[in-house]
Amino acid sequence: MKIIEAMKKIKELTEKANDLERKVGAHCANLDIETPIYADPAGQVREWIQAHHDIIKEILTLRTGIQRTNINTTVSVELGGHQVTKTIAEWIHRRRDLAHAEMTVWEKLGDRGLKEGAIGSSVGGEPRLVKIVRHFDPKMRDLNVDLYRSEPSRIDAALEIVNAVTEIV
Repeated sequence: MKIIEAMKKIKELTEKANDLERKVGAHCANLDIETPIYADPAGQVREWIQAHHDIIKEILTLRTGIQRTNINTTVSVELGGHQVTKTIAEWIHRRRDLAHAEMTVWEKLGDRGLKEGAIGSSVGGEPRLVKIVRHFDPKMRDLNVDLYRSEPSRIDAALEIVNAVTEIV
């Protein structure tokens, strides 16, 4: 089974499990003056609970298979003109929040609202020309902001292909 098939199967099984939960909740008890919908309500509830348990076991099997596959399968993504190879699991973490965290620190580099110009001097009273001293390379900042901003979409594109062709472990 391919990763994408397993992910879709998990979604389908989760919907079935939720439906069984609703049925158990709706039919687990009734008043003695009511006629139960099912001939053997207690047996039916037990069947639903067992079916729910079996579905949860299958979801667990699929999830752990996907996790094993994600940890053991490497994928190359082109970033900044270079092929970068990481496991699917690592790319998922980069996609989730780490690429954004990298971009955020580069975006912090700036002039902090400082202004260049002439200010009065306490020595001799002549104005002094002040300039901003940047402790970073603005070109490098811009390149890295663009790189980390585009990384999630590049990861998505690569993982869509990998998820469609990779068998789960």
